[in-house]
Amino acid sequence: MSGHKLMFSGLKLCPSGKNRWTNRLLSGVSGRGKASFSSCSRPKVCIVGSGPAGFYTAQALIKARQDVQVDIYEQLPVPFGLVRFGVAPDHPEVKNVINTFTQTAKQSRCSFYGNVTVGKDVSIEDLQQAYHAVVLSYGAEGNRSMGVPGEDLAGVYSAKDFVGWYNGLPSCQELSPDLSCETAVILGQGNVALDVARILLSPIDLLKKTDITQPALEALSESLVRRVLIVGRRGPKQVACTIKEVREMVNLPDTRPEMVEADFEGVTEALKDLPRPRKRLTELMLKTALEIPGEKERERRNAASRVWGFRFFRSPVEVLAHPDHKRTAGIRLAVNRLEGEGEGSRAVLTGEVEDVTCGLVISSIGYRSLPIDPAVPFDAGKAIVPNHMGRVQQAAGLYCSGWVKTGPTGVIATTMNNSFDTARSLMEDMDSGKLDISAAKPGSQSISALLEKRGVKAVIFSDWERMDRLEMRRGEAAGKPREKLLTVEEMLQAARN
Repeated sequence: MSGHKLMFSGLKLCPSGKNRWTNRLLSGVSGRGKASFSSCSRPKVCIVGSGPAGFYTAQALIKARQDVQVDIYEQLPVPFGLVRFGVAPDHPEVKNVINTFTQTAKQSRCSFYGNVTVGKDVSIEDLQQAYHAVVLSYGAEGNRSMGVPGEDLAGVYSAKDFVGWYNGLPSCQELSPDLSCETAVILGQGNVALDVARILLSPIDLLKKTDITQPALEALSESLVRRVLIVGRRGPKQVACTIKEVREMVNLPDTRPEMVEADFEGVTEALKDLPRPRKRLTELMLKTALEIPGEKERERRNAASRVWGFRFFRSPVEVLAHPDHKRTAGIRLAVNRLEGEGEGSRAVLTGEVEDVTCGLVISSIGYRSLPIDPAVPFDAGKAIVPNHMGRVQQAAGLYCSGWVKTGPTGVIATTMNNSFDTARSLMEDMDSGKLDISAAKPGSQSISALLEKRGVKAVIFSDWERMDRLEMRRGEAAGKPREKLLTVEEMLQAARN
């Protein structure tokens, strides 16, 4: 690891101007060419987290300003965050964004330092002393609790951990989920819930061609799960997933849908008032639930050995224990009715409950950001770093992007726009003088020295490329796109070899 030693004394701030930001971003300056910046400071920015938010923020800063140096710090030895550990194995096209992130990481003015835990190996204060600006983009690695009795029983998992297990997140490799039951209940109806349902029910021959981990593949090949219910507290018109994910469930080989007709009462009449994307999604669900299928589809459904279905107007009340009191045997659901219309409608309890027998409960009710350092303000209620347009409140020089800024919402494109907005705020502050970039800052040079003193060996991007090549070779041998390294120890060993 090396840092550039630059002198800044007596240099003037660059002139401000909002149009200048737009021109910079649209011009797509690569940052590879040499340019003279004798009249401007050379600002150093560090980004904490190497997921989509971190890389999109870095990309925007580098394109917008030819003199900025961006260093990305990551807790794991490998980059890309939820693109690597969150995107479903059977969605390889979504992972293509890694190519763009790699281009950013290989820019001469961008450096990656993995295996560095900010808040432990280095503090935010250390980073603030070394850099002109610090951007927090470390995402949401906590789980939202259901807050119901029995959620600690064996057989109950968070979707975040379950997804991490089959995607190779080191902290989830001990999960070893029990798949010996017939019915699984997933709480939540977002895209992650449908990803989990699809992975549980997908034919093994399909999964074998993906980058799903070998232990997960072996466990799923022996799974007895044949029925998956995807439960939501509101109705079909409020479902949180997108049409692509529902279509994938409808077309999943060897499965058939199982819906409750009463859940769709009055939905057909409401179609005309729905916005187009919501209307198309609702029409697909209506067709799947209520239409009599054609002969070919009827044959396909009759031959299916696995079943999936949405269950609407239901909220978890209690996870029911097996007589041995050690594992789950079912879930008690409250029956709801809706108050209000459309997206703003609220689920209200009716007083009725129903019990569903199941041996597996997966809670997909959202990720949650965690505080990173006592020096950083944190809103525990909203589970975000309080900010205005990415500027952390009452903390000059501190910014945030991604889910730690907004909460866990949207898709990768949402995070991209959110990150570009934060980069814009940071650039405006540099240009206006609100962020002082006139004094020299040592950047990675001083952080490298601190890490060395503390016995922490950082992983740089060329180390990751070594790991990447190894994973690809291992995958090729198994007939897969890649076979992931599953522990931090394995990753570090591959990085050093």
